[in-house]
This record gives sequence, C-alpha cells and structure tokens, in this order.
Amino acid sequence: MAIDRDLKAAIAATRFGLGAKPGQLDACRTDPEGWLTAQIRPGGADQPQANAPSSAQRLAEFRDYAAERKAEKQDGGIDKTNKADPVRMAARLLRDDTGADFLARVRLAAQTDADFRERWTLFWCNHFTVSATKLATATVVGPFEQEAIRPNVFGKFQDLLLASSIHPAMLMYLDQAQSIGPSSLAADRISRNGKKAGLNENLAREIMELHTVGVGAGYTQADVTEFARAMTGYSVGALREGPDEIGRFKFRPAAHEPGARRIMGRTYDQAEGEQAAAVMRDLAASPHTAHHVAVKLASHFVADDPPPALTARLQRSYLDTHGDLAALARTLIASPEAWDPRARKFKTPYEFMVSSWRAAGTAPEAVAGVAPVLNGMGQRAFSAPSPKGWSEEAAVWCAPDAIIKRLTWSEGFAAGAIGDRDPSLLARDALGARLTPLVATAIARAETRQEGLSILLMSPEFQRR
Repeated sequence: MAIDRDLKAAIAATRFGLGAKPGQLDACRTDPEGWLTAQIRPGGADQPQANAPSSAQRLAEFRDYAAERKAEKQDGGIDKTNKADPVRMAARLLRDDTGADFLARVRLAAQTDADFRERWTLFWCNHFTVSATKLATATVVGPFEQEAIRPNVFGKFQDLLLASSIHPAMLMYLDQAQSIGPSSLAADRISRNGKKAGLNENLAREIMELHTVGVGAGYTQADVTEFARAMTGYSVGALREGPDEIGRFKFRPAAHEPGARRIMGRTYDQAEGEQAAAVMRDLAASPHTAHHVAVKLASHFVADDPPPALTARLQRSYLDTHGDLAALARTLIASPEAWDPRARKFKTPYEFMVSSWRAAGTAPEAVAGVAPVLNGMGQRAFSAPSPKGWSEEAAVWCAPDAIIKRLTWSEGFAAGAIGDRDPSLLARDALGARLTPLVATAIARAETRQEGLSILLMSPEFQRR
C-alpha cells in the first residue's frame, strides 16, 4: 500500500525517531527514507558529554571511596548525622556523577536532530544492559554506553559484542571479574589458604541467552559452563594495581581455566584470553543470533508481534553482511513493513517524556526533574530490573495506574512548557498526518493552552508510535 509523503514523514519522526520537534516534519517530508539513512554513519552515535570521565577514572574514584569507607568502619563506623563526613560526601558525589550522565543522555535525546541514530543506539544500550543495581556499577553505566556501545552501533555486531562483554561495567555487573577457573593457578593458591574459588556463569549465560543466539538455539547447560570456563581471567584492574590498570579491563592468566573447551559442537583450544573471544566471534556469526537480533529489532521498531516478513528480511541482511549493523539499519528503513501506518508500539515512560520535550521544543535542566518521575512510572534511571533490559511490550507500560501517572505529569509539564504558544500548532508539528480530526478538535476546544497541550500528550496518537 502506497503511503503519502506527509504520513511517511510523520512515521519517520515518531516511529524511527524519538518524536518530532517543531519544524522537523518539514525537514524530512521531501525524502523521509533519505532523512533516516543520512543519520547512519561509520563513527557511531553521538556522545552525550564531551570530555566525560572514563570508566577507569570513575572506578578509581569509587575504589578510593570504598577504601575510605572500609577504614572508617574499622575506626568506629560512619557518622550518619554528619553531612560533611568525607565518606558520605564521596558517595554523594558518585551518585551525582551518575545523575549527570543520565541527564546528559536525556538532553541529547530531547534535542538531537538525528533522533533515529539515538533511538538505534538506545536499542543497543538496552540489548546489552548494564544496570545501576550497585553503587560501583552505577558510576560506570554512563561511561559504558559512551565507550562500548555508542562507537560501535553502526559497525560489526561482533565488535559491539566484544566491546560490551569485556568492558569493566559488564564484568562487574554480572560478576565476571570474580570468576576463577576451578583448576587454575589462582584456585590452587586460594584453596591452600583454606578458601574456595568459584566459577561464575552469569556473563556466559547472558551472552548466549540475551546477547547472541537466544534460548531457542539448542545450547545446553554444559555449553554455558564451558563458555564460563573460557571466560575465566576476564577481570578489572584493582586498586592495588596502580593508576595504569585500576578500573580497566585486565586479563588474569592465573585465573583462567586451562585446556580446550567444547561449546555448541565446536572445540576451542586458543590460548588463554583468545579463547573466549573466539567463542564470541562464532556466536556473533550464528544464524541463531541473526534471528534473535532480527526479532528484537522488529519488535522494538514495529510491533510487539512483528511481521514475519520483516524479521526474515532483517535476518537475511545480518547474515549476508556478516553482522554489519549499518546495513541492518538500512534494511530496516527500506522495509515496507516498517512503514505500516498502524501505530502498534506503546511508548515506554522514557520515550514518552523525551517525545514530550521534543514536541514542546524544550529539554530538562536538572536530573531532579527527570529521575523521580521515571521512577514513579516504573522505569528507574539506568536501572533495568534484570540483564534482559526494559520490556518492549505494551502491556507492561499501559496499566491504568501508569496512565494516571502520565496524565499527572503531562498536566504539570504542560503548565510550564506551553507559554503563549498555540497547542494546535504544536500538535500539527508533533504528529503531522498522524493527527486525527477528533484529537485536533479536542485540542482546539480546550479551555486553556495548558489543557490543550496536555490533551495532545495523552492522546492515543501521541502515546503510540
């Protein structure tokens, strides 16, 4: 079915992008597909912060804090009544760093002209989730996205997989840094001291289940265990190891399980640190991974139950290009199923708030105006509930209580954002050809400008993409 150019422009901005800003639909109306394709670039995604602290710097600061906290506990404990206590102040600064990272990410999403590039990036951030479940991890979620994800979103999938898997944030989040081969030199040394060394399978399992081949690929628990053994030695430089190594990826040969590994029918006899990398390259090349990634992309961009023709086309593109993510993005843009006029995706709280700022042509000034609201809506900043990431399914986000919270926020947001502007004009700028006569009439008949903008934000056309 042919789609007129006005509707196609609206779909480009609201489904592929993060919501139209004033004037944006005019900019992409001439060639919506070309407008999207032009946002694909070899250098990867935009960075939310210039000259931001690295993960190594953040972890060095955290480990200084941890050492001070340990010393203060030994000296009698932290004085919780003293706000100027150095350890409490250090913890506050670490949390402030995380808040600044998140605010920078939100402001980029709210203001960028390349919002397909940003949506594509946020998809991969969620695919390779690192969650701020612990203070140590929280301090490096922002640097993880900037260092491992954003530079690689239009490169090869295997490079994105390797970069995310060896990043200190991922190694800490899934406890890989503490994993020790049962027959390694380190395990022998630990056992002589009367302690036990443990093999941790978390990262190996999530790479297979979530990041690559998926649960239907036919791998076994033995495959997971063998992969975990191949990954032993992947660690993070500790405080005692000096400024050049602290907080950086470090391979520890003494912790690596010796010997060849057999995983999903293949034998890996590479030396030490090369063994796990070889496994990941094969996982990245698997048709199961191509299918898993294709289904997730189609589910994110088009529908919770995506068209089989679209997933098949994406899978073929992945395999034909050996996981070239730029080619995969172009295939998505060129797929007719992705331009179905029906808006079948329900925005997550993050997407809803970002698209609201974009519709109003504004951006948040402080994380205090963002994080508490997202927390209340169920999408806590940098804190997906599990390594699976945030859900894509509408049912998770459209419960009655969640809708009421969106309405409450919309009313407050509209009061501060509308000024003397005409909400009917903002509605046309935000939705274009997707604006229905019923919603347009309701906005025009609103008693106040504030009410008109709130009606726009809570309309089904705005809530869905």
